[in-house]
Amino acid sequence: MKNRQSSTAVKNNDKITALYCRLSRDDESQGDSNSIKNQKTILQKYADDNGFGNTKFFVDDGYSGTNFDRPDWQHLISQLEEGSVSTVIVKDMSRLGRDYLKVGYYTEVLFPGADIRFIAINNNVDSANQQDSDFTPFLNIINEWYAKDTSKKIRSVFKSKGQSGKSLCTNLPYGYIKHPEDKTHWIVDENAAKVVKEAFQLCIQGYGPTQIAKEFSKRRIMNPTAHAKANGINIPDNRGHDDDYIWRSATVVTILSRQEYLGHTVNFKTYNKSYKNKKKMKNDPSDWQIFENTHEAIIDAPIFDIVQKIRDGRRRFTPMGEMPILSGMLFCADCGAKLYQVRHRGWEHDKEHFVCATYRKIKGGCSSHQIRNVIVEELLLEGIRRITAYARDHEDEFVQMVTMKTRKDLDKSLRDDKRELEQSLARVSKLDDIIQRLYEDNIEGKISDERFAKMTLNYEAEQQTLESRVAELKSTMTVKKDSALGVDHFLTLVRKYTDIKELTAAIIREFIEKIYVYKAEHVDGRRVQRIKIVYNCIGGFEPPVSTSTTEQEKSA
Repeated sequence: MKNRQSSTAVKNNDKITALYCRLSRDDESQGDSNSIKNQKTILQKYADDNGFGNTKFFVDDGYSGTNFDRPDWQHLISQLEEGSVSTVIVKDMSRLGRDYLKVGYYTEVLFPGADIRFIAINNNVDSANQQDSDFTPFLNIINEWYAKDTSKKIRSVFKSKGQSGKSLCTNLPYGYIKHPEDKTHWIVDENAAKVVKEAFQLCIQGYGPTQIAKEFSKRRIMNPTAHAKANGINIPDNRGHDDDYIWRSATVVTILSRQEYLGHTVNFKTYNKSYKNKKKMKNDPSDWQIFENTHEAIIDAPIFDIVQKIRDGRRRFTPMGEMPILSGMLFCADCGAKLYQVRHRGWEHDKEHFVCATYRKIKGGCSSHQIRNVIVEELLLEGIRRITAYARDHEDEFVQMVTMKTRKDLDKSLRDDKRELEQSLARVSKLDDIIQRLYEDNIEGKISDERFAKMTLNYEAEQQTLESRVAELKSTMTVKKDSALGVDHFLTLVRKYTDIKELTAAIIREFIEKIYVYKAEHVDGRRVQRIKIVYNCIGGFEPPVSTSTTEQEKSA
């Protein structure tokens, strides 16, 4: 055997004998047996003992066996395709990889086709001896099973950690750093936090993500990736450029949407389809697990909520230009559907109007609720100026009225929740009794096993649904009890805007949550239409003045 190997090596002495090493993070847990140093020693000794010359190491340290997009492996394959390689030697089959289909392709198709001799030392695999290689496919399957089992165990640990409320972030959001004495605890990075706060404020002022990115770039503010590296934090660099002061709009979008800035831990945002596919897939937000108040907040909840509303109702450019400032804010007071913006090329602004989306889609589903943009804008400006004037001139009375109203609404909501909670708990207890009686009847032979199984299955399913609802109600009630009244934030807005002369998208979304439009009526021969303004933080509030929100629409 040794003589045959020597003659083969001499015949191909002008070609490379590739000694391939691979180590993943999972392999590191097994100690030094699979270390790169150990692999190199074994491979070089084997090559020297068996007469293989012109050896060259190809090393991939920190790469999974299910991933064949490894730098040195790809380098080896490129040299193989150039005809520069005669032999490939590995410590064992698992070093080549743990995907039996891909490993099989290399060992059964690519290597033989290129007249490459393949040797796996510890498995006694040598393509020059077909008999030695008969068991190779089974080794590949076993190696893949190992990778799959390891991945399953890691996922289980990962899931358990995430469900316990511990953050699954490898790289912390821009604005936070790890506590030097407790790596699981986040603390605020003051310099970065200032930039995060400014991004939210600029968004409220009407800047879009692209404009914010341009502003930060113009002012030479270091982008998040560069900021992390400047502070000794090694994170993936996906910028596509080397300029530390260029911001991308996608970065700003991510910052404006992260609930972590509220002080919450958000787990399970992404997932992998399988242990073979490392590409991150996005989970639906309903599948996220959010643990509140786990670290210091950078952004206050009212500010965050306003920005989300601005982002949700952002005025996109269409072939007709930018959408009007009221787009996405109006709702039908009767059916609850959004009002649809109607406009045409060449129309003056005073012709643009809204109609009920249900009316447009379903004949007879609802009335049109048609109202012109300019009328809503006039009523809205009047309403905002009236409430801000009252809040500014009668601050104590305003706080008292809003507080009483909010508490009254909260008390009613809590009463409803408490009633449903008590009913759900009573039903859960009753189901326990029913299942117990069914069990006793089954033991006594009064009902069959099949009937018992079917009935208990239905009752247990109902019980599980109720228990989930009970947990949800308890959580909701806790949040409602702990939630701060929004009057303080509203007063902050009042002080910010001392004299509003015209509406902007930013002002509307800072002050207004939504606007309900009622069906037009004819009173004394005139067309009259009401709107109801729901303000951010304080809800529907009317200051005690004589002016009404009822307004006659001007003639078209």
